[in-house]
Order: sequence, then C-alpha cells, then structure tokens
Amino acid sequence: MKYKVDYVRIRENYITLNGWVVGKKPTSQPSFHVYNSKMESIEFKYVKTRRDDVSQTYFGKVYDEDYGFDIKFDYKRGDDYYIEIVVDKQKKKIKYNEELIYKRSSVAYKRMEKLKDLCNMETVRVAFNFLKKHGLTALIRKSKSKIQGMDNDYEYAEWYEKTKPTKEELDTQRRAVFKYSPLFSIVVPLFSTPDNFLCELLDSIINQTYQNFEICLADGSENGKDKEEFVKKYIEEKNTGSKIKYKKLGKNLGIAGNTNEALKMATGDYIVLADHDDVITLNALYECARAINETDCDCLYSDEDKLDMDGGSLFDPHFKPDFNIDMLESVNYICHLFVVKKELVDIAGMFDEAYDGAQDYDFIFRVTENAKKIVHIPKVLYHWRCHMNSTASNPQSKLYAFEAGARAIKAHIERTGNSLPVEKIEKGVDYGIYHKYFIMKEQPLLSIIIPNKDHSDDLDLAVRSIMTKSTYKNLEFIVVENNSTEKKTFDYYEKIQKEFDNVKVVFWDREFNYSLINNFGVGYASGEYLFFLNNDIEMINPASIEEMMWYAFRKDVGIVGARLLYNDDTIQHAGVVVGFGGVAGHTFIGLSDVENSYFHRALTLQDYSAVTAAALITKKSVFNEVGGFSEELAVAFNDIDFCMKVREKNYLVVYNPYALFYHYESKSRGLEDSPEKIERFNKESAVFMKRWSEILAKGDPYYNPNLTLRKSNFALRDLLHEKIGEPFIDEKMKKYL
Repeated sequence: MKYKVDYVRIRENYITLNGWVVGKKPTSQPSFHVYNSKMESIEFKYVKTRRDDVSQTYFGKVYDEDYGFDIKFDYKRGDDYYIEIVVDKQKKKIKYNEELIYKRSSVAYKRMEKLKDLCNMETVRVAFNFLKKHGLTALIRKSKSKIQGMDNDYEYAEWYEKTKPTKEELDTQRRAVFKYSPLFSIVVPLFSTPDNFLCELLDSIINQTYQNFEICLADGSENGKDKEEFVKKYIEEKNTGSKIKYKKLGKNLGIAGNTNEALKMATGDYIVLADHDDVITLNALYECARAINETDCDCLYSDEDKLDMDGGSLFDPHFKPDFNIDMLESVNYICHLFVVKKELVDIAGMFDEAYDGAQDYDFIFRVTENAKKIVHIPKVLYHWRCHMNSTASNPQSKLYAFEAGARAIKAHIERTGNSLPVEKIEKGVDYGIYHKYFIMKEQPLLSIIIPNKDHSDDLDLAVRSIMTKSTYKNLEFIVVENNSTEKKTFDYYEKIQKEFDNVKVVFWDREFNYSLINNFGVGYASGEYLFFLNNDIEMINPASIEEMMWYAFRKDVGIVGARLLYNDDTIQHAGVVVGFGGVAGHTFIGLSDVENSYFHRALTLQDYSAVTAAALITKKSVFNEVGGFSEELAVAFNDIDFCMKVREKNYLVVYNPYALFYHYESKSRGLEDSPEKIERFNKESAVFMKRWSEILAKGDPYYNPNLTLRKSNFALRDLLHEKIGEPFIDEKMKKYL
C-alpha cells in the first residue's frame, strides 16, 4: 500500500482530509474507517476523487480509477482521532489531533516529507527505469528539478499573513485623500443567501479603508421577507445610513436577471461586482481608487484566492497576468475582483440572461471589447468562497456554465471580427478551459527555415515528421547549411532535394551566428509566413502547424510559439517569462503531462512576452518590420530579443500548447559547458539585460510580481530571497553590466 494525506484542515467542529491511496494492483479498492480516542467507530463522509498523476507514477499509465479521497468527520476540540486505511488486506492507522495537524502543516515538516519521498525504494525503482529509457543526462535534469522544488512552496496562509497590509498601512489608507474620489457601486445579486455569509460580505465592505461606496442588493429569493428583515436589522445595528440599498424582487430572475436589478439601483461612477457569499479585502476599494487616479482606467481587475466554507482558511491564490486577450478567450481568468466604469457598462450593456452560468464571462468580454484602458492590480483583493456546488471547487457540477462559456467566446470572436471563423470550441485540459478550432479555407505558403551543421539524421527526422504528418501542406523547407564537415551530410542534402521538390539547401560559409544564419535563410524564403525551426525537432501533433497558423493569420499577432517536450515527455518550453533567473527563461521546465501546472497555464493558449524560436511562426512582413534577429546576439536570447522587438511594435506573441513537438535540445550545438561558451553567454545576457532593462525592472506583464523569478514553476515569491516586485539579480552578472 502507498498513500499520502496531502491536506488536513481543522474547523470549529469538523476535520477534512484530502489525499490518495493505491494498492498492489490498479484495480485495488481501499476502505476507510474513522475512530475516536476510545477506538469507537464514528460516522464520516467519503468522496472519491480523480488522481491521474498517482496512477501514472505508480502504474505507468492512467487507469479509469479514482485513487484520491476527501474525508470529513466531526470532531471535539482536544480529542484524538484515527483514520484507518485498508487495501489488499494491509492496514494503516494515522493519528490526528490539533497538535499533530499543526505540526504536519508546517513548511519544515513538508520539506522533510518531500525528502523522504525522494529516498524511498519506489522512487529508486522509478529512477532506475527512467535511467534505462532516457539516459543519465535526462535523469540528472529531472532529479535536479525535484530537489530544487523542495525549498519553494510556502503554505499560502502563512505567505498571505506575511504580505497582507499591516494595521498601520490600513490606517494610513483611511487617512488618504485622492484628487478624484470615485463613488463605487457594489452590486450583489442575492438568492437564498445564508445570513452568516451575507453578514461577512457586508462587514468586509462596510469596514473598507476607502469609504465612498454604496451597496446594491437585489434579492431573488422566493421568500425575500426574512432577508429583508435581516438587511434592515444590519443597517440599524451598523448605522450604515444610505450606503446599503435593498430591493426584494419577489422571484428569482436568474443570476443575470438578479444582477441587472442590482445594476439598475447603482448611481456610482464605477461598478464593482461581488457574489453574495464571498468577501473582499479591507483595502480593495482603496487599491481600486488609487489605480483609477494613477492610470485613468475604465476597467480593472485584481488577483484573488479562495475561502473555505467556514471562512477560516485561505488557499489556492490566483496571481494573474496583466490583460491577456488570448488567455481570456481560453478561460475566464479575470473573475474577481472586477470593476467597470459605469459609462462603459452603459456602452457594453447589462448582463445577458442567454449566458446564465457564464453571464460574467460574456459581460467581461463585452466590457473589455469597449474599454479604453484595462488595468490589473497584482494584489489579492477578493476571497472567493469555495463550496461543493460552486464552480470554484467542483466544475463538473455546472456543466451548463461551460457550455454557455463556449457560446460567449464564439459571440465575442464574431463581434470583434479579428480571427478566422470558429469551427468549434471544445473542452481543454479541464472544464472552463477552452480549445478553439478555426476554419482556414486557404493555406498560404509557409517557409520553414532550419539551420544545420551535420546531424543529418536529426534533420531528416525533423523534415520527414512534418512532411508525413502535417495536416498543413503548403510548405517549403529552406535548410541553411553552416560549415558541415561530414560527407554523409552533403550526400543527404542531394538526396532530400531530389526526393522533395519543396526542399532547398542554401549555404552560409561564415562563422556560427544563429541570428545571421536565420536572417540569411529568410532571403531565400518565398512564403508570406516564416517558420523558424531547430533541426532537433520532431512533430507530435499533426495539426500543430494549422494550430499555429490560425493565430499567425491575425493582424494583431506577430509571433506564435509551440509547446515543446523533452524526449521523456516533460516540458522543455511552454512560453517564456522575461526576468526568470535575471534574464529570461522557459516556464514549467520538467513538468510532465500528468502534473498540473499553475492554473493549467502550461496547457492553456495565451499571450506571453516571448516564445522560443526552436519552433516559431511569424509573418515575413513583421520580421522585416523589426529588422529580423539581432546579429550581436549570436547564440543566446536572440529569439527572446526578437519577440521583444515584435512586442514593441504592439503585436501579440501567442503560445499555443496544442502545437506540440519534441525538442531534442542542444543536440546540434552542444551545451554551454566550456569557459569560452560561458563567457560568451554571459556577455550576450548582458546585452539583452541592458536593451530590455525597463521590463526587467518593472516585471513581465504576462507574469505576476507575487510569483518567484528563481524557478519556472510559478511558485509563490520566496520572501527570504526576493521582495515582491523586485527583479532577480544574478550576482555573477554584475561585472558584465
């Protein structure tokens, strides 16, 4: 038996546990028992959960079995309790009390558990099999990634306590005077709202450090009398005056209809959307007022986290990027807190009942389509209460919402007229994440430019994988030969050009310079679109090029990148964040497909500041507009620099995870492992850092200043080594700057 309890939460009168267990066989079924301190059996609630990562780790593939568990049972403070897990006639009994739960939730304890995981025999077996299949280099890379991951991961509740505004800061906010003090109308649709939840929401608003607001409550409960009395009593007790407006609707008009009734009551300059059972932070309206004064924005949103049912625990923080249109078309990442100028609502229109379940998604699309300036506040200003029937914790409970979301996306794309016609929209990696398919009636010529020095076998694999698999057929290959020495390489060139009339080899006789070689290759390209490709690439998804071209077609898109995997099926590239490691780096390196990335970002189509040119499509017109690759960056960061130049011209850089390739990285050029290569790498890093110093100082707009720059996994910022918002400084680079 193998098992792990990942999370334990203790509340006023119950305990919840989340974890997983496997037996000897994939089909082994566990049973559970809960005992009190007298070893008497007590009742508990048990829910099975899906854990494909566990299945993959222990059985080598994903089985249609539920290995996860959620267990909840009542408890009496101060008593001991025992969970018994039974599988394949093996038993394991685990003791729980407040002291043990507190100890096991500490960062130090969890790091020790991670270390134990790395040292057990199962890990050794898995590592040995991995070594046999993928070799020593891949094993070292994978092991290094796991060991580095041990020193990240604050518990969010602990991290939040260290970063939330202090009492002194809140007091300072209360005394602040703005040049412009907008009136915020907080609109809240009510429906059978528990009194304690509504009270928590109202308390969180009434106690704001910024006080120019009104609360508009539209109650669609079937029996609104009780809620009406509750609100009246609340107004009297809190002495709120006219700050709270309440309207009893007498019937439920749906989320959209109830919200519209609340909107009709609003007289403010800005509309703030809030759900009836959530909580906003005490500094929320102050931060919004400050952002409006500093930027004159007409639309803004913040980061958020989740709040458990009892309001005793914060978890699952969502630290978002600045406005990211392609991410928004893939998932409603904006959600809460969302604030809109009233004039903009008048233009965009109110909530549309046709999209009930995804009414906020549709509303956000229509608002942002008409917004002049959209601002993201990179602070948690909203606590989203998570319960079993909410899409925050159980997306499958509201499938209709996701179907409505797909319709909202399609309607948005049709309104903007910016993309190809939509063929269909399907579920992505999870419910609420969408995969769009487009209709492309014609296939413009795409010129694939591949630099090459020897390594003819790798080159042949790259060319043939596309020739034989790709659903996109209007292609030409331009192989840029760069000082090969092996006879078989030139024999291969003759052979491949005779076999395929759309392959031509051109010769670059000067020294290796990636930028100049590719610029040289473009001179021979006949296509309107260019596909820069390494020679150590192999196509996995036959529709990869089509997926990329759907977005390259758009006028607002300058570059499209792909998801690249190492040969062990872990991520080599899933977008680039400027600032990682002090310069720039790939996201989610080493993550496998069965592991969840941060809010599924590795598998979500979105905009980034940059992507790798190991597989990059751009328009020839855009390439010429920015002057191609910069020749002073011969080896390092030339592709990131190219992306930055394209972004500077106000084009988007799109990362498409559905365009999938293997990248057998550095097989041709080798690693940066000699003193000369390291020196060159550092000098070129310095060139990039000086050229793009502003974004390095301010932070990548497609990342978030609350997340670390020291690793690629989107972990919380390491407060011991990096202050929030500060750039990462690599000490060894200082002498080059």
